[in-house]
Amino acid sequence: MEAHTSPGSTEITISTVIKCPIAKVWQFWTRPNHITRWNFASDEWHCPSAVNDLRPGGTLDWRMEAKDGSMGFDYTGTYEEVRANEFISYHISDGRRVTIHFQAEGNETRITESFETDKTHPVDLQITGWQGILENFKKYVEAGKETTN
Repeated sequence: MEAHTSPGSTEITISTVIKCPIAKVWQFWTRPNHITRWNFASDEWHCPSAVNDLRPGGTLDWRMEAKDGSMGFDYTGTYEEVRANEFISYHISDGRRVTIHFQAEGNETRITESFETDKTHPVDLQITGWQGILENFKKYVEAGKETTN
C-alpha cells in the first residue's frame, strides 16, 4: 500500500495477486453478475445490484448496503479509459479518480488499484474498506464459483 498526498487529496494504492489468469480476473471484475458477488468489504455488507457500462463515457452504478438494512449507498461514476485485460480509469460521481491496472504474472494476475480519498472518512478506514473489497474479490475469483457469463 502506498499513499501520496497532494493539496486537497490523498491518493492511496493497494494491490493483490490472484491465482487465476487475467481473462478470468477481467471477466469477474467487469460483469455485473460477478460484481454483486464480491463488491463489499465485509460479510456484514452486500452489493444487491450492479450496472456496468464498461466503455469510455459509460457509467457504473453499484448499490452497497449493510445486510441488516441500517445503511447503504450508491457507488456511481463515469469511465474515462478502458483497455481490456489491462486498465480501467473512472471518476466517482463526487469527482475523485480511480485507476485499476491488471498485470499478468504467468498464470496469476496482479491488480493494482489507486484511488483518491474522500474528506469525510478517516484515511485508515478508507484503506481498510478498499483493501477489504479487493481481498473479497480475490477470494471470490480464486473460489471460481462461476466461470461463464
